[in-house]
Amino acid sequence: MRTSLRFGIDLGGTKTEIIALEGSDERLRRRLPTPQGDYPATVQTIVRLVQEAEQQLGARGSVGIGIPGTRSPDHGRIKNANSTCLIGQDLQGDLQHLLQRPVRLANDADCFALSEASDGAGAGADSVFGVILGTGVGGGIVIHGRLLAGPNAIAGEWGHNALPWRTPADGPARRCYCGLDDCIETFLSGPGWAARSGLGLNAAGLARLAQDGEPAAAQALDTYCEQLARALASVINVIDPQVIVLGGGLSNIPALYQRVPPLLVRHVFSDQVNTRLVQARHGDSSGVRGAAWLWP
Repeated sequence: MRTSLRFGIDLGGTKTEIIALEGSDERLRRRLPTPQGDYPATVQTIVRLVQEAEQQLGARGSVGIGIPGTRSPDHGRIKNANSTCLIGQDLQGDLQHLLQRPVRLANDADCFALSEASDGAGAGADSVFGVILGTGVGGGIVIHGRLLAGPNAIAGEWGHNALPWRTPADGPARRCYCGLDDCIETFLSGPGWAARSGLGLNAAGLARLAQDGEPAAAQALDTYCEQLARALASVINVIDPQVIVLGGGLSNIPALYQRVPPLLVRHVFSDQVNTRLVQARHGDSSGVRGAAWLWP
């Protein structure tokens, strides 16, 4: 479809948001509640958002969608989705039939990475690793402006590697929802950090107390920074990105950008670390913007 108008949709667990971009300029933004556990209603919500946006703008556009899962390259249906009503569904095919145009899907963390590499905090870099630190831990890899896509459609899923260089100080083993023990997500996600701290607080409460200097919370944040540095160092050793962009709720902790970079050199296989660690420019909008950027 030859048009400069691109629609990006972020299919979230509680809300579904659409944005219309013309170049890098936002023309429209709207959101609707995501139907819970209802696949047909979820599809109709997406279709409604696109049709109403096109009616308001008086133009058709390309459609890219960020999803909380992955489209399998083997059978085309959705896998690894925490919105379980999507699993096993031909979401791309159903939407292409109803919208009468090609539709591109990508994991929401991939969309985040693409947004920040296109016109965000990683713009101009040849290689960007985009990181989500929130309810889960996700990631996406952008090389020369294009998402890295592998044969399993899981590029960047560092959250389900084991925490590297583990020591007894990291605490007892915890089972991840994926069925394995001590995935990075069980340490660095908001719920994982809160549970391992043992302080009975959620991540937001921990961060506030740590910034206020409360000793136990401050120690929990020190531990978090050290574990984050180890986990990121293992990624740097493999893909050596120019920029790592942090997003998600925990990315709003200022201490991460001061404390983590000096810790990286302990585990990165280099005499110094030139990778930049930065906060996302577009914040919570990165996912929906990245979905629009699925069409160049």
